[in-house]
Amino acid sequence: MSDSLKSLIASGTKLWLDSIDPDLVAENFQQGATGATSNPVIVTDLLKSGRFDDEIRAYVASGMSDEQIAWQMTDQLVRRAQDVFLPVWESTLGDDGYVSFELDPLLEDPELAPSHDEQVQRYVELGRQWSEGHRNRMIKVPATPAGLDALEPLAAAGVTLNVTLIFTLDQYVAARDAVWRGAQQRSNLDGFKSVYSIFVSRVDVYTEEHVSKLSAEAQGQVGIVNAKLVWRENQRFWRSHRLKLAQEIIFASTGTKKPEDAPWKYVEAFAGSDIQTNPPATNEAVRTSGIEFNRQVDMLPSDTIVDEIQAQVDMHRMLEVLMQEGIVKFANPQKSLLELIAHKR
Repeated sequence: MSDSLKSLIASGTKLWLDSIDPDLVAENFQQGATGATSNPVIVTDLLKSGRFDDEIRAYVASGMSDEQIAWQMTDQLVRRAQDVFLPVWESTLGDDGYVSFELDPLLEDPELAPSHDEQVQRYVELGRQWSEGHRNRMIKVPATPAGLDALEPLAAAGVTLNVTLIFTLDQYVAARDAVWRGAQQRSNLDGFKSVYSIFVSRVDVYTEEHVSKLSAEAQGQVGIVNAKLVWRENQRFWRSHRLKLAQEIIFASTGTKKPEDAPWKYVEAFAGSDIQTNPPATNEAVRTSGIEFNRQVDMLPSDTIVDEIQAQVDMHRMLEVLMQEGIVKFANPQKSLLELIAHKR
């Protein structure tokens, strides 16, 4: 493990990998990663490589449909990553070492989505199905209207949740409160664990395009300030509950979008607490950066910049735009995955 990675982890950050590529999982585990996240883009890219064609052909020969194969391959890839991180889960008594499994994004496709109540029902059914028998699997549910309504019954059923596609404090609060309502219906809270994935770089992309009146000092800081305020609220809320396991923020969408930004810009900003799930290239950039990372997660820019951001950025409008974009980015990769499997038949 490089000195830079050692300093990041020593600061208090749990380093996860935003990939379930078996080779990258093994490599990043050796470099200090303690968990992983997945999504249909990651699975599609893995299957495009041809490395898993023999498995796909075997599933085709067994009579599976394209959709069944897609989920079987997703399940197998997530299982392999879980096996790598299971010792972490065991040594931390369930506080770390998880791999996230994303539920069917097509439930949010505007062209295919069923009614709201049917969406909620399917989220609950799928969440229970894909979590059963998995100690260190987190079920990813989006913070959409249907996803939010599915959180309470899923948490009540004992499902370990990663609420994703969170862009604002209000979204986080709605997700957290739903999960906590469900968790309190369990017979005990010893194994209760939840995480909340706040997206960072997409917020900065949004303000660059839609809030041009921000000063140069504030532009590029909105995603960081927004996520840190969510982190602060998460710390405040759970502090009084004295649970055995930490209920944490995942800082997600941490790859930089502008070439002039250092690839570890967001990694450095959130060093010191909770979880960062980073693309492989970001973790590699951190490894070779030569930087000593210190705790910054509880440090905000000047009050002037924070006040400007809160005055100039309409969070409700931002959420509306980013959720519309996010649902497309959520559903289209699953369609691509199904098309890829059909092509490989």
